[in-house]
Amino acid sequence: MEPDKDNKNQVLKEQQLDEESMNDDQNEELLDEIRKENIQLQEVIQKLEAELDGATKDFQIKEDIPETQIKFSSLENPENDSQFLNISCSFQVSSQVSYELQKGQALITFEKEEVAQNVIKMGKHQVQLEGESVELTAEPVPLSTGVRFQVHVDVSKVKITVTEIPDGLGLPEDQMRDKLELGFGKSRRGGGEVESVAYDKQSRSAVVTFVEPGVADRILKKKDFPLYINQSCHRVLVSPYTERRLQKYQIFSGVSKRTVLLTGMEHVRTDEETVEDFINIHFQLGRNGGGEVEVVKCSLGQPYRAYFEE
Repeated sequence: MEPDKDNKNQVLKEQQLDEESMNDDQNEELLDEIRKENIQLQEVIQKLEAELDGATKDFQIKEDIPETQIKFSSLENPENDSQFLNISCSFQVSSQVSYELQKGQALITFEKEEVAQNVIKMGKHQVQLEGESVELTAEPVPLSTGVRFQVHVDVSKVKITVTEIPDGLGLPEDQMRDKLELGFGKSRRGGGEVESVAYDKQSRSAVVTFVEPGVADRILKKKDFPLYINQSCHRVLVSPYTERRLQKYQIFSGVSKRTVLLTGMEHVRTDEETVEDFINIHFQLGRNGGGEVEVVKCSLGQPYRAYFEE
């Protein structure tokens, strides 16, 4: 009986080892699947981040603002202190007016308007280009439309914008307004007497108006503010309150009075710089109806984009 018992134990051990080995194999396969899913998820996340980064850049405008000399012009006596409650600034924005210079065309700009208009009035011009006489047609430049408008920005000295207000606390809107007024009214945390609170539950934001100027500046020295609700501290974000207005929006059609479009060089076989020199020489001469030339640009291959200023 003892040998039979030993055999049974041996069989049981082998079965147990087989089951453990099978479980290990299954676990390893499961881990492999999880690793593959993680890799796929990481690839998806990276792709989405790249798309988001690209979309964000599409809506960003980066432009160096030139320095401008300014001088003190006048002094006014304010009627009341309310004029000091905002920082105001305005910008005049004008779009660039452009023309796409096609193959076989040239733009020539004269110093005087009357010279350009005379060249256009004459219409046809026989110009020598490296010993070959080429008939050029002079006409006005068909410019694209442009826009101009004014942007006015007011930055309040008594209001701040509060965002990232905690949600899901079960507080009615009126109670949340009270919590905001109480929190920002504590002077020991940098606040001051609150005049009003405009709370928007959906966007989790609010506009807090203080009674005295200077409180908003004090709070805005930091990007966040401690808001205590039900004995819990929540960090809300604070930023300046700004109002923007768009005024005097105008669409205009540009007309260049000193620049002339020359056409008729589609079959010219030489380099652009040489052609520009010959055009410059021809239209410098008064007997050709020309005058002093500022610049010449021609296209004998790829198109160019020319921009015009007011």
